[in-house]
Amino acid sequence: MFKKIVLIGLISFCFFNCKNKKNTLVEIAQTKVRVSALPKTIKSPNNNPTTKEKVDLGRLLFFDPILSGNKDVACATCHHPKNGYAEFRDISIGVNGQGFGNKREFKQPNDIPFVKRNAHTVLNTAYNGINMSNHYSPEDAPMFWDSRVNSLEDQALEPIKALEEMRGTHFSDTEILNEVVKRLKAIPEYQTLFENVFEEDEPIASENIGKAIAAYERTLVTNNSDFDKYMRGDESAISLAEKEGFELFKKVGCINCHNGPMFSDFKMHVLSVPENKKLDSIDTGFEAQFAFRTPTLRNLRFTAPYMHNGTLASLEKVLEFYEDLSFKKSRNPHIETTQIDTLAQNLTVKVKDMSLIISFLNTLNDDTFDKTVPEHVPSGLQVGGDID
Repeated sequence: MFKKIVLIGLISFCFFNCKNKKNTLVEIAQTKVRVSALPKTIKSPNNNPTTKEKVDLGRLLFFDPILSGNKDVACATCHHPKNGYAEFRDISIGVNGQGFGNKREFKQPNDIPFVKRNAHTVLNTAYNGINMSNHYSPEDAPMFWDSRVNSLEDQALEPIKALEEMRGTHFSDTEILNEVVKRLKAIPEYQTLFENVFEEDEPIASENIGKAIAAYERTLVTNNSDFDKYMRGDESAISLAEKEGFELFKKVGCINCHNGPMFSDFKMHVLSVPENKKLDSIDTGFEAQFAFRTPTLRNLRFTAPYMHNGTLASLEKVLEFYEDLSFKKSRNPHIETTQIDTLAQNLTVKVKDMSLIISFLNTLNDDTFDKTVPEHVPSGLQVGGDID
């Protein structure tokens, strides 16, 4: 009799607690796979709260070539919404360029070199630095392939100061921001817009330019992909083949570096990516170690070609590259096999797995981001720079 009572009690306990147990098991499973949906809300730094007026100002600045030395390159030149805020090029042409995307060409050959690295997408950079526990600090978010600056506020000003990207040859890197501030102060519409956003004696300042652009960039998020829906509990959001690809993604070791909500550990890794022959010099990466930050795998549809210098044209080529690494093959003559990250060398990617892994990666695409392009910018210059 006692045994029967105990058995009935156990059955009742399981029955009435199954819902809670199911939720707990889902949480444990998500922890084990070390990835999750992106948060639905976005953090802003304490010293740069987001407001509609600031975002609107940032959008205008993002598309206005007044920020460049020759007044012909905008942030949007290489990060346009039609290209997923990235660019369908291996490496960009900033200053001295004309045309859009992969059709952009130099106006005068040998005047200004190519931009050194592939253009990261701006999408989801609001989440840079997020870890597997969904914690991140917008003040300390790593930016660029070598994480040389932290926060979108600091990142926004760096291309303006870079020779190949926006500055050009008419101003030094110490002069250009003062020149841009001077130009904006001479435009009545910008005077009014900055005064409405920044309650300071001198609202038009380089720091506030960075703050406005950063506020706009934080609105460019894609946190509702099919994979996000799946991780939030919608089992039908991805197909059986995509789920199988997800399991392979974990099994072969991709998840060791591509983890967390952004599918990036935001760490530096040496991979021996082939050099881009368009560049005049060797890119030695972070601290001259040939290391580069793990990129996000979100929205890969918009970010081809791949790797820090765009030398791998497709996802198939990327997976084939990793397959070569598992055979201890270096694709870069300047990098010894012993230098290559062991996490990459220990991958077990096989040709037969590639199509399913790519199917899974496509669940991370989301084209519901803001694609608004201003009809005009206060400077009166061509919106987006010289891209016609």
